[in-house]
Amino acid sequence: MNQTRRILQNKTYLYLTEFFAGMSVMAVELGASRLLAPYFSSSQIVWTIIIGTIMIAMALGNIYGGKAADKNPDPDRLYVRILVAAVWIAAIPVVGKYIIIGISALLIFSVNSNFLILAAFAACMVIFVFPLFLLGTVTPSLVKYTVDSLEDNGKTVGMLNAANTLGSILGTFLPTFVTIPAVGTSVTFLVFAGILLALACLYFVSAKSHGKKTAAGIAAFVLCCVLGASDSFAFWETGMAYEGESVYNYLQVKESEEDIILSTNVLFGVQSILKKDNGLTGMYYDYAMAAPFMAGVHEKESMDMLILGMGTGTYATQCRRYFQNLDLRIEGVEIDEKITALAKTYFQLPQDTPVATYDGRAYLNAVDKKYDVIMVDAYQDITIPFQMSSVEFFTMVKSHLREGGVMVVNMNMRGTKEGNINQYLSDTIAAVFDMVYTIDVNGSTNRELFASSFPGGGDGDAPQELSDKIDTNPVKVLQRNITAEKDAQLAGLMRTVCSGLAAYRPGQYVMTDDKAPVELLGMQVIDEIIRQEVIYYKEIYKREGIRGLLDQL
Repeated sequence: MNQTRRILQNKTYLYLTEFFAGMSVMAVELGASRLLAPYFSSSQIVWTIIIGTIMIAMALGNIYGGKAADKNPDPDRLYVRILVAAVWIAAIPVVGKYIIIGISALLIFSVNSNFLILAAFAACMVIFVFPLFLLGTVTPSLVKYTVDSLEDNGKTVGMLNAANTLGSILGTFLPTFVTIPAVGTSVTFLVFAGILLALACLYFVSAKSHGKKTAAGIAAFVLCCVLGASDSFAFWETGMAYEGESVYNYLQVKESEEDIILSTNVLFGVQSILKKDNGLTGMYYDYAMAAPFMAGVHEKESMDMLILGMGTGTYATQCRRYFQNLDLRIEGVEIDEKITALAKTYFQLPQDTPVATYDGRAYLNAVDKKYDVIMVDAYQDITIPFQMSSVEFFTMVKSHLREGGVMVVNMNMRGTKEGNINQYLSDTIAAVFDMVYTIDVNGSTNRELFASSFPGGGDGDAPQELSDKIDTNPVKVLQRNITAEKDAQLAGLMRTVCSGLAAYRPGQYVMTDDKAPVELLGMQVIDEIIRQEVIYYKEIYKREGIRGLLDQL
């Protein structure tokens, strides 16, 4: 056997190559989801695009690798491909976010629908297909090098597949539970790129070949480590108090003279806010304060409240601030424990406020307690958990409300077309609760929904008509409790909410655990929002060209 193949004599190195290639493919796939999430969300749609493009790359790599191995069975060629793949993956933290922004900027002015799908697909094709295509050549090439005879080819191929599968298993768990939470997405790419680079370098050192390529690969990797180790996705932002990642989210905390805000998705706004003047937030949290009023906050000595999607506790903090004379017992459920830690560090969430690190629906399954107010605030851009949007879920919420209790749901994307996501959610809730009211939040795309069930309610009348008929109707309770509110600003806002409430007339768009197309519905609304937002800039581009557009930006 020639010098080039000595390291491969006992096939162990080939199995290790298969193992680390499989591990790196899965690590890159999971890293891709985190790289794209701050810009396109982490919905099932985005995951489908990632998995689909990676499978395309692997399939093409398998075809090419098999043909290349038959044409020229030289292991040097395979390890050069691994070296190139390693450098490419290492470069993703350096240039990946700029490519995503560039593709998004290009497509946002050239497409009218399915922006998220097209932009995410284009980004995946540009950033991830080539290195994974190269890694896709590994298995057929290794089969060529390891199969010596037909007598043991089944065993040999089985061992290669087993090595690849074991590596894939490790590559699935390590990024999610170890590297991404500990060191971030950028360093995760660099770690697995470094493993591939070491694999290729060890081969070339042993084979005493391709010294210049090896040195160039090492130099490029070191440069990528220097330039790409930052975990900053929002590279245009300055002065952030915190930026990092958790198992579930990309997180950033920004502080100004007026407030502190948490964003878990760069392009889709604010998820939590703390006003330094202890006033109203100017966001949907203020409108949601109507729920305690509807539940009779000034007619009770105590009240129990549950917040599904606690975030950093904006709603809880607001309620505690304005209802200080009430024995208010608030419980929160937040699936991301790192957000809860940020809440106590930056957002003044009291240390004694219980927050369960749990999925909201699973929490309701686990407890028997009933509440006066349940807030559902678990919908984030297109990432709407289907298990918290179905008839079965809202039936569970209703069973945890006391008589006279109120559920408030923040619906963060206001669609206008027939059959939009808010219509689906509202119809689904109306199939469970007797009385449902909605109001649009001024200056945002949010809509607040209030739901309750009382004997004799839910006949489809307007809010004022129901208030005249039923003394315990939530609108009438709201009106009665507004008169007892001593804070003039809050009372004024509640009067605005009361006058703007509209009784919801249910339709037939009901979601169940079996059928809840929340991602597609959310994507339709995002397309609509994007079209509305870019009309202004498209007109400038038509009149003044790229220079006028740059001046505006």
